[in-house]
Amino acid sequence: MKKLMEIIRNQHHAIYRIFLFIIAICLGVYLMPKKKSFEYELIQGKPWPHENLISDMEFSILKSDVAISAEEANVKNNAKQFYDFREDLKLESKKNLDYELSRFLEAKKEDKPSLRSAKEHGNYIRRLEQKSYNLWNKIYSKGLIENNGKIEGKPANYLIKVAYGNDVKRKYLNDFYTIGQASELIRSLDVKDESDQKELVDLLIESIEKNVLFDSYATSENQTTQLNDIVRFSGVVEVGELIISKGEVVNSDKFLKLRSYKIEYEDKQISQRSNRFIIAGQLILVSLCFLILFLFIKKNRIKIFRDVSALRFLLLNIILILVLARFTQIFPNKSLIYVVPFCVLPLIIRSFYDVRLALFVHTVAIVLVGLLAPDPFHFVFIQLMAGILAVLTIENLYKRSDLFVSAAKIAGIYFLTFLGISLITKGDLGGQDYLVYGFLLISAFLTLFTYPLVYVFEKIFGLVSDISLLELSDTNHPLLKELAEKAPGTFQHSLQVSNLAERAVMEVGGNVLLVRAGALYHDIGKLESPLYFIENQMAGMNPHDELSFDESARIIIGHVIKGVEKAKKHNLPDQVIDFIRTHHGDSMVQYFYRQYIKKFPDKINETDLFCYPGPKPFSKETAVLMMADAVEAASRSLPEKNMNSISELVGRLIDGQMSSGQFDNASITLKEISIIKKIFIKKLINIHHLRIEYPSA
Repeated sequence: MKKLMEIIRNQHHAIYRIFLFIIAICLGVYLMPKKKSFEYELIQGKPWPHENLISDMEFSILKSDVAISAEEANVKNNAKQFYDFREDLKLESKKNLDYELSRFLEAKKEDKPSLRSAKEHGNYIRRLEQKSYNLWNKIYSKGLIENNGKIEGKPANYLIKVAYGNDVKRKYLNDFYTIGQASELIRSLDVKDESDQKELVDLLIESIEKNVLFDSYATSENQTTQLNDIVRFSGVVEVGELIISKGEVVNSDKFLKLRSYKIEYEDKQISQRSNRFIIAGQLILVSLCFLILFLFIKKNRIKIFRDVSALRFLLLNIILILVLARFTQIFPNKSLIYVVPFCVLPLIIRSFYDVRLALFVHTVAIVLVGLLAPDPFHFVFIQLMAGILAVLTIENLYKRSDLFVSAAKIAGIYFLTFLGISLITKGDLGGQDYLVYGFLLISAFLTLFTYPLVYVFEKIFGLVSDISLLELSDTNHPLLKELAEKAPGTFQHSLQVSNLAERAVMEVGGNVLLVRAGALYHDIGKLESPLYFIENQMAGMNPHDELSFDESARIIIGHVIKGVEKAKKHNLPDQVIDFIRTHHGDSMVQYFYRQYIKKFPDKINETDLFCYPGPKPFSKETAVLMMADAVEAASRSLPEKNMNSISELVGRLIDGQMSSGQFDNASITLKEISIIKKIFIKKLINIHHLRIEYPSA
């Protein structure tokens, strides 16, 4: 037991990494559907490559989605509309008419023309009243129907259903007046006096009210009933019946039989024993996927493998993709899985790491999702093509325009791959599943949410993206502005170092934005005492003249520790702080050490007072910065700047760093160091505006 505890204590980091992968495997298996999986891939238009398939159960043949959609559309277009005849609204209209007409006629009785006798005027008033009621009765003998927008343009013999209390009758559309028809009828009222005719028409139009109202609930219920009554099967396959022969082309009829058999096979009740075998099979496949990812990271991305936070980030993203895919499968339409923005995964990984890792993680995730997706081969093919294109066509995620262009390219590749698969499976341009095209378009649009997700993951896992590095590289950053104001020489030195390091990393491979940001901040510790560093001193003024050599060395060395403290205070990412820690490694402040030994020869072994605390550079980027920092600073003090002196300086300084073991922990090769030397020489010649001397003829 004691030995076991000792092993756990010594190997707890490795055990924890394995534990993370075990948790991911368990979650992956849990998210898989617990049902039997049909062993054959269904591809319409291709010959059946397997043995004769004979049905071992009775099942119904499902109609095609296109046929069912056509029947549903027919029901929706031809479903009867229901209306409610309202006697109370008719009576309400009559009361309004009685009131308004009596007022109108009373006013007209008082307004008798001088040339008309009292008897003639009385007869005129009675005729107005009679014509008004006759017209109203004519309108309401049929009724006024509500125009719900769905009867517009329908023929006169269009059938509707009207409820008269509890009695529902079939009626034609022309059995009723619309408001428009009734208004036209009222305007045809024959009254000789033009003024009276206009007033009476307005009065009648105001008094009429719709009394045959559209019943949306009854109409919807009737349509739902008709939709539910649609027969979704086109036949039955008996036990022992041949479904398809080997080599037979999978035409549309055979495809429907195969698909119906697959659905029935997978939905068939499974025993508890079968369920255990299914889980075991899923455990094997999911474990293999995560094992491949584990081995790839361990062998090719050792820095990520050692970073537990990075492993959690990668595994969490894979599990989140599985969760989203599994969630879509609870809905009847299984094609909803295409709404999930799977291309966000490689884009997010690419924001923090390299292209190869992004593609590898995306491939593993899509293969896992393929275990629960309908038509796995088609799904995996579409998503792999789109994900690879997304990563390879977007070089700089910090450029918003690139993300929009990438989303458009993803949509394009989605459409092309799905169209190609549809043409193969259907053998015709018609019958396309346009709903899936819509889902794919939504998925491509959702990739635009990569930006906010990158920000969220940065905060949760302490990562740093290209977007953040670009923001940090802005010289308007408060810390860089302070450096430019208080230590202008150091600021200019940092700019030149960043240019050197950026160019070198670009040639030998590495994170250009990271090395640029690290170079700009590597000397911020000098802000505490800028005048103690030669690049900020004015002529004739050197504060070190008043200090002992060991005190001077302590101040010079202290800028590393103070730089780390200042960086943490300003919440700089750890990846940038690493450049501050390592840009001198554990090297020695040679000048003050030599002066100290001259004065105290017996203290030659007291080197600790003059060594930087380290650590040594542990990445290609930090190693390049150390070289750039040394050669840029030393080149300023060259008494004579020419090709030979700069070449000799660069070679001597970098060779000295190599011999002292400063690059032992960095993943940089001798060939890359040689390339870096040449780049530095060329850049320093340009910086100091030197011309190469050509031999005279």
